[in-house]
Amino acid sequence: MSDIQHLINKINKFRDERNWRQYHNPKELAISISIEAAELLEDFQWISSEEALKLKEENIREEIADVLIYSLMLCSDLGLDVREIVEEKMLKNGRKYPIV
Repeated sequence: MSDIQHLINKINKFRDERNWRQYHNPKELAISISIEAAELLEDFQWISSEEALKLKEENIREEIADVLIYSLMLCSDLGLDVREIVEEKMLKNGRKYPIV
């Protein structure tokens, strides 16, 4: 089992133990990803990256984790292989933005 799949299993177990799956359909997970990403952006609003990292590193870490958790749950629920979709997108980006 890959490290990513192990992490997804751990996240899903946490969710299932709390009976939260009923709230985590694809639409709600996509909304949650957007909300958590906005909360991450808020940590950087009106200050430099350096200041944000100095003043808000713990919250930045937590918001990144939230985005990843919801993203991994969505991939799991949609039956998507995380490694596969990331590698496919990197190949597509490589063709779209070649090294010059």
